[in-house]
Amino acid sequence: MAGGRKKMVAKDFRSEALALALEKQDMAALALALRNGNTVVPLLKPGAKDDPLDGGEVWTYRDGSTGDVALLLFSDAKNKPTNLPPAVGVFSPLWLRDFLISHRDTITTVFFDIAGPHPMQASPAELIKALEL
Repeated sequence: MAGGRKKMVAKDFRSEALALALEKQDMAALALALRNGNTVVPLLKPGAKDDPLDGGEVWTYRDGSTGDVALLLFSDAKNKPTNLPPAVGVFSPLWLRDFLISHRDTITTVFFDIAGPHPMQASPAELIKALEL
């Protein structure tokens, strides 16, 4: 591939460690999985066609009645509900930490695998702390 880019395959859109942490509903395991692996993030607009790691605009959910903003993250692209935008990106722990820090005054909660099979939620502050260890 040009520029040393690796072609992404289906297994790259899954974090086994995150899936196991969610299955156990274990916050310590969740923090470890986030610190050591990538996370699947829904995108409003995809980045470069051949590189899901390249940008794109992150999709967030705003509750119409409260104005609260949630970031939705997934252990596997297959767990993303079909009513969300179809594009996903795979992002690193450093990206997630920086994104949460940049938007900590806007994002009120982070949901993991919101439609299952094992949903969890955490505050941005909890996740920033976990990612900074």
